[in-house]
Amino acid sequence: MKCTQFYPVILTGDVAGTVRFYREHFRFEPAFESDWYVHLQSTEDGAVNIAVLQGDHETIPESGRGRTNGLILNFEVADVDAEYARAEAAALPVLLPLRDEPFGQRHFITTDPNGVLIDVITPIPPSPEFLAQYAPGAVPA
Repeated sequence: MKCTQFYPVILTGDVAGTVRFYREHFRFEPAFESDWYVHLQSTEDGAVNIAVLQGDHETIPESGRGRTNGLILNFEVADVDAEYARAEAAALPVLLPLRDEPFGQRHFITTDPNGVLIDVITPIPPSPEFLAQYAPGAVPA
């Protein structure tokens, strides 16, 4: 299969509120908008997309209807400290405060109105113990 685009779709009971959250806090704008589905595109990088879908919409098989569960969205950014300051100023819930990880990330975790976890990350050099686990050419700077 040759994939031409990949993006997560968040199932929700509140399409408008979820869209508002991603527009306000993560700088997305609608590329397509209806009352039951909105395709969002980053205003900073058009290749970064997410979608929001009414969780009980008829296009979802009955067995899959409901809320999103068990999902983390990772947003890699140039300056996680600045994004953390923005999140705190906006009073977003901080589930994991800003910290450095030995596997090569400086990050924090917040959540959207549906309980979807959002991990905001800036890659950092990994510790020597984790360095050996990276494939050649995949080591964070």
